[in-house]
Amino acid sequence: MLPREEREALEHRMLAENASFADRSLGRDRPEEPCDLRTCFQRDVDRITYCKAFRRLKHKTQVFLSPEGDHYRTRMTHTLEVARIARTIARCLRLNEDLTEAVALGHDLGHTPFGHAGERALRRIHAGGFQHNEQSLRVADRLEKDGRGLNLSREVLDGMLCHTGERKPMTLEGNIVRLSDRIAYVNHDTDDAVRAGIMREEDIPASVREVIGDSFSKRIDTVIRDVVASSDSEIRMSLPVAWAMDEFRSFMFQAVYQNPKAKSEESKVEGILAALYDYYLADVSRLPEDYRAVAEEEGEDRAVCDYIAGMTDQFAVQQYTQLFIPGGWTIR
Repeated sequence: MLPREEREALEHRMLAENASFADRSLGRDRPEEPCDLRTCFQRDVDRITYCKAFRRLKHKTQVFLSPEGDHYRTRMTHTLEVARIARTIARCLRLNEDLTEAVALGHDLGHTPFGHAGERALRRIHAGGFQHNEQSLRVADRLEKDGRGLNLSREVLDGMLCHTGERKPMTLEGNIVRLSDRIAYVNHDTDDAVRAGIMREEDIPASVREVIGDSFSKRIDTVIRDVVASSDSEIRMSLPVAWAMDEFRSFMFQAVYQNPKAKSEESKVEGILAALYDYYLADVSRLPEDYRAVAEEEGEDRAVCDYIAGMTDQFAVQQYTQLFIPGGWTIR
């Protein structure tokens, strides 16, 4: 047997009956010959990890814009923390870790520069609106690999699209990532906010700390254990822990996500992205070649939105400075 076939057979011996099995995948939009070594979901993990959009996540905001310090989360580190939480839950529930990891690594590929502030700005600027989960699918399907896309398995694409919003993923593995995303960001954003002096650990409501713990590691451990114990045919938390997490998230919106001190620079984001948007829309020949092809096939608005959504924080600021901020004049 080939290594891939051995792995596929092992899945049927080790995984739960309601797991997603690689040899029963719904396949890809463009059929491909199977790999000798890797299952379809393992290939998707690699394709996402090696793509350019994934590498750019290291320079995209999670919560704090351009924080001074080496230890604040970025969109990349958020993604990696989601993947670790999700894989732990999947392993304990005997679900497919490879599918879970692929969805986790790909779920934020379409996120904008400047985090959710950038997403809100593009939603107002672009006539077609903007949702980062839909853009993640677009990155994977259309924009990566010089316009060829990554050609990921349908289960992975579904999990990426449905990690947020009203529609839930078709697989249990996708639902693990959907829940792990919230577990990760509420907890690590708290850690970053304490580091930044925006809040203190003891500011978290006592009712929340009593249920899920009084430290970062205790909360992560409590919630993961609870999901594992509470899930069967549905991925879920127990009612007490779900209540505590909802209270925790509501507290974070008041203390951090809408905190004027933490968000003081966000008012500048829309001005930067709107100026860049208008500049490239006025002449799409200024876009890189890949995006000019998108403009020809799908419209200039779409191409400009794609290009700006893919920028890192640093690149967007650099472009804005180069295009709109006068440089100093030097006598030679």
